[in-house]
Formats: sequence, C-alpha cells, structure tokens
Amino acid sequence: MNQIFSDIQQARNNIDSLVQNTQYAESITLSKLLSCRVYLKFENHQFTGSFKERGALNCILSMNEKERSKGVIAASAGNHAQGLAYHANKLGIRSVIVMPKIAPQVKVTHTRSMGAEVILHGENFDAANEHALKLAKEEGLIYIHPYDDLKVIAGQGTIALEMLEVTPDLDAILVPIGGGGLISGIAVAAKAINPEIKVYGVESAHFNSMYAHVKGLEPSFGATTIADGIAVKNPGVLTSEIVAKSVDDIFLVEEDDIEEAMILLLEIEKTLVEGAGATGLAALKKNASLLKGKKVGLILCGGNVDPLTLTAVIDKGMVRAGRLVRLNVQMTDMPGSLSAVSQIFGECNANIDEVHFQRTFTPLPIQRVDVEFSLKTRDHQHIEDIILALSKSGFTAVKV
Repeated sequence: MNQIFSDIQQARNNIDSLVQNTQYAESITLSKLLSCRVYLKFENHQFTGSFKERGALNCILSMNEKERSKGVIAASAGNHAQGLAYHANKLGIRSVIVMPKIAPQVKVTHTRSMGAEVILHGENFDAANEHALKLAKEEGLIYIHPYDDLKVIAGQGTIALEMLEVTPDLDAILVPIGGGGLISGIAVAAKAINPEIKVYGVESAHFNSMYAHVKGLEPSFGATTIADGIAVKNPGVLTSEIVAKSVDDIFLVEEDDIEEAMILLLEIEKTLVEGAGATGLAALKKNASLLKGKKVGLILCGGNVDPLTLTAVIDKGMVRAGRLVRLNVQMTDMPGSLSAVSQIFGECNANIDEVHFQRTFTPLPIQRVDVEFSLKTRDHQHIEDIILALSKSGFTAVKV
C-alpha cells in the first residue's frame, strides 16, 4: 500500500495543473438534516463532469511517445470515456471508446464532441469491455482500463489528498463503487494520512458485485439502475484486493434512495449529480445513526445526466413529496360537473396539470364518468384536504 500511496502523491504532481481541485465544503443544510457534519467534494464540476478524468489523464501522462502514437482505447459507460477522450485530444492522441448501448445519450454525444471515435456495443460494461480488448489487439491500440489499473487508481486517489488537506480530522468518507478504482485510491490515500478514518463503499442494490465479492456472496443484478456509472458486474482484480484490505464496509442503496438523494442535492445544494454521484448521500441518509455527530465526506463523483432521466427523477420526486398527484374523480356526465370539480380545486389552491376522461373503459354506469386529474399540490396533507373537499361536495376521489 505504501507504493500505491507514493504513486498517488506522484499522480497529484502529474495532473495538478490540468484538472480542477474542485470545491470542497460543508453543507450546512445537510449537516442539520442528518445530524452530522457533511462535507461535499464536487467532482461533478470537473470539465468533463466527473472525477474519471483524473485517472485517465494520469495514465496517459505515464505513457511514452511510442505508446501515445498508437492511440488509446477504453470501454466505459460514459465518464471514463469523456475524461480519456478530452485529455487524449488535448495531447493529440487518437482515442477509441466502446460504450454499452445503455449509456446515456448525453454521455455518448459529449464523448464524440471531445474527439473520440465512439462504438456502441453490448448491453452492459462487461460486453463493451470485451469488445474493446478485441479491438485493442486487432488495431494495436493501448488499452486503458477504467478502474483496474494502478495509474488510474493513483489518479483517483488524489481526491482524498485534497479533502484531507482541508479536513484532516474527517471521521469517514462514503465512496461510490463500480469497478472499485475510485474507492481503492481514496482508501489507500485516506488511511495513509489518517489510519483511524473510516472508508465506506456504496453500491446500488441492483449491482452489488463488490459487496458480494468481499462478503463471499452470490451477486444479484437488476435489469437497470439509475446509477449507470457504477453498474459493473465484475469488479477489478487489483481493486478487489485493495477494497478487501482497506475498506471498512459497503452499503447498498435502492433506486428510490438514489433518486431522492439526487433531488435533495438539486434542491439544497443547487447542484446536478448523476445517480452514481448521489449514492453516498443516499447511504448516509440510510445509516445516519451510525455516523451521528461525525465529520463525513461525500464525493459527488459525476454530474452527467440524460435530460429525459432527469425529468423522470424530478417527476417521481414530486410525487413522493406530495407535490404532484393523480386523482380519479367519479362524476355525473353532464354539463357543469367538470366546472364544479375545477372550482373545488381552485378553492383548495391546487393547479390542474392534465385532465383525462374515461367513458368507455370503466365499470361505472352510463351517465357516470371517471375523470383523471393530474394536480400540482403542496404536500401530502394538501392532497388529503382536496380529497375531503371533493367528498363533502358529493364527489368520490381516489389517488391513482
């Protein structure tokens, strides 16, 4: 581990002037909400929107001229791709990126715009990675692994150096885990500086590969996860060894937890993070009692979110918060009924977003109709007040 820590220190010298030392500060609001001191590292503010460019750049800078002339290739769900493409292009190096077909379009578009040749292949990272290895052999390209590479790990570990310079007395760091490159670098650096610090990993419960590997369990994989940046089925060989030795525990979080954390960061910190970047906060919310009163560092590791995904997350968040609701209201199919219901909504200060009539596919008798309203509301109590007001006026209403 001593050699890896030395590599991390050298990596900082290599990349220091070429990547941002991103903002790192306490979130007063989250600290009050979670009863601990919450410090956020805004890696979503890197030029490519992710911490990944640290490791990619350190790897490129470690190559000799002959290797650079061959060009580089990698497999990535998006963030490693953008980091590698951006810095390879700046250094005049050809880059080829193989991305799984499920990669968010925003990441595909950005990777191409940064000068990479993008190939979409396979349904997940592992299939894309296999194809990248095949192309590297066929075309003589230098393969740069997104996480299972000591130079990449060293680059990612520079984040811990920056964090602990500001808060040397940090009690714990929560780190998203995909293949394990980020947490490997963080754990080695953090524990070399402060052996007492706790380093916790976080995975989506839908892709719990490192959790299962470390605990000797069979992994479980869901079809998809909003944390696509850490949806890895096979953790690295190097990273698994480091995680087993240096990481204190791994937490699993559900999709709803991740979505809620994304919304919290958007509302409280006015910062946009992708699913993977929100997993640390999601885990802290679920394990707040474990870290009560402690100083806790969270790494917002990326902010590359597809707009359609973001829209869906916000809409679902509004439903969970009671700020958006669908009500099915039964009424007589005659002039004036809709006006009467609309008046009740107005008196209750609810805003109608959409209206849909259902006359045919309903068990109601003729001259009765189901009308589905989408309403913008204040909270869950407001919804209950609206339903009560409708009931008092003779209308049956249920949440859909």
